[in-house]
Amino acid sequence: MTITNPADYWDPLWTSGRRYRGLGPEEQQLTRRLLGAGRGRPALDIGCGDGALARYLHADLGYRTTAIDCSSAALKLAQAEQDANDGPVFQQLDIETDDSSVLPDAGYALVTCRLVFAFIKDKPAFLDRIRCLLPPGGTFWLVTPLAERLPEERKSIGITAQQVELLTAPWSSVESEDLDSMRCYALRP
Repeated sequence: MTITNPADYWDPLWTSGRRYRGLGPEEQQLTRRLLGAGRGRPALDIGCGDGALARYLHADLGYRTTAIDCSSAALKLAQAEQDANDGPVFQQLDIETDDSSVLPDAGYALVTCRLVFAFIKDKPAFLDRIRCLLPPGGTFWLVTPLAERLPEERKSIGITAQQVELLTAPWSSVESEDLDSMRCYALRP
């Protein structure tokens, strides 16, 4: 699915009360097992939506998390759910078009992208940008539906076998696990 102006597309959906797949216990367990403890290292959650993954990374896994989204409506929701004393830093940023030098860290031990990859317009450029944000030993955690496992009317929110190859080919280490119609990837440079 290609979206010309992401903020214009997502803002009305979040404002209308639309919600997306929650971060369930199985996904939390898988995330914990494949990513481990953060020990205060920096993490970047791209396309954070309501902030559920960012809060989990920060509070439960111990990462120092920055969460970005192009949608101001999603960020308002994420901040409303935030514990005022401690939690992720939420920032409006479109990872495809905005300058990432405004992020609080130059590099991240963990970069996450949950349910967003299918909507990225220029996937090779996006993956290059991710690799620039990861130091040696860093992990790119990507959760995405697979088009082949979705009903015909929802295939556009999943990625194809060809896009899976594009996603996984440039990494030295690829771990993946299935979670119903989704696949979770831990990719390392």
